[in-house]
Amino acid sequence: MKKIKILILFLAFSIPLNSISQENNSGVIDKIIGIVGNKIIKISDVESQYLQMKAQGIPVNDKTKCKIFEELLVQKLLVNQAIVDSIEVSEMQITSEIERRVSIFSERAGGDDKLVAYFGKSIPEIKKDFEEIVKDQLLMQEMQQKITGSLKVTPKDINHFFMSIPSDSLPAIPAQIELSQIIIEPVVTFEAKRAAKEKLLGYRKRIVEKGDDFTTLASLYSEDPGSAAKGGELGFMSRSGLVKEFADVAFKLQVGEVSNIVETEFGYHIIQLIEKRDDEANLRHILVVPKVAADAKLAAKNKLDSIATAIRIDSMTFAVAALIYSTDKNTKNNGGIMVNPYTGDTKFEQNQIHPSISYVVKNLKVGEISAPFATINERGREVYALIKLMKQTPAHTANLQSDYKMIQDMALQKKSEEVVKKWVAEKIKTTYIKIDDLYKSCKFEEKTWLNSL
Repeated sequence: MKKIKILILFLAFSIPLNSISQENNSGVIDKIIGIVGNKIIKISDVESQYLQMKAQGIPVNDKTKCKIFEELLVQKLLVNQAIVDSIEVSEMQITSEIERRVSIFSERAGGDDKLVAYFGKSIPEIKKDFEEIVKDQLLMQEMQQKITGSLKVTPKDINHFFMSIPSDSLPAIPAQIELSQIIIEPVVTFEAKRAAKEKLLGYRKRIVEKGDDFTTLASLYSEDPGSAAKGGELGFMSRSGLVKEFADVAFKLQVGEVSNIVETEFGYHIIQLIEKRDDEANLRHILVVPKVAADAKLAAKNKLDSIATAIRIDSMTFAVAALIYSTDKNTKNNGGIMVNPYTGDTKFEQNQIHPSISYVVKNLKVGEISAPFATINERGREVYALIKLMKQTPAHTANLQSDYKMIQDMALQKKSEEVVKKWVAEKIKTTYIKIDDLYKSCKFEEKTWLNSL
């Protein structure tokens, strides 16, 4: 089936890894090439997407940049109208979405360390780069919902849409699996926490009392690989780009002041304020992560062994065991069912799960439970897991019996696209739009871009 064009409106709000780089590596001098209301489009916006498509092996031609530019015009039109209509998104929404994306990217890259190495930026800096992108995309989402939220498709609509697809163009559905998990994170002992704090107290004493350089100590001893390479410096960050416990202390510091020990989900920190401007602060920190003892890892594995045995002899269900024992807050309350962060549903392709899980699952039959094994969670910590293979769907050609929900979504998507397309044509008439001469020769799908106010 010809891929339905989705003007950008129905993206799952995913971003290619290199799209959060702030640099324009195309060799083109950056400039503004489009204005939509109060929103701008720069030549680097087009070039970065174009280069990303080439890198992914997506066919490009002399019309590709025009298509990218038009999609950006639609994005900006939606965001601009959301602002005009006083649509707002909260800091909590933005922070939550940033956390979700960074977690996905970290998994793709093979862990936080590799993600940091890829960008040459710390995790907080990467999150900072996301802020404007995520805010605009959430505003787009809210505007789209306002335009299309009441649309529905009937079974007749769905059947008609499916029948309109030529049989030799039906989409191929890859093999998919559905999984449940029970996670146990090994216990960090009081002694391990105390040892980590004592280390940090020693570093703080050297800085505050002996005058040692914070930057040097961070380079030598911090366990945050991204910022350690820069002397612990995180760069200018807003509160929303930092975990709450860290931000609450950091934003109360005076310039040059070194905090007491701060505990977060990542470990223990001491923080120094370098500079503050408006609602942002440039900070440096030293992170020490408490070490997990070998016997704690063995205890976690043995506990999962006992849980697996209880499930196999029907002493309890997997869902009940997940609720009682799992330390993973995202899945313990829904029976351990894993949700695909790329799609928002419960189906995974093999390349969408962590390699350690993929290796275990390939030897399971539907309904079977794995032996306990070590894997890495979204914070880069080693944890132990039990996995149950709930369902396995072989690769097949799309059909109404197996893929009704997907086809329903496609039909609704097409209907929504048509409605938004009409909205765009009308909104162009009342919105200030300026297009650079460089793109005025483009054959846009919407013919009226050049006829706006």
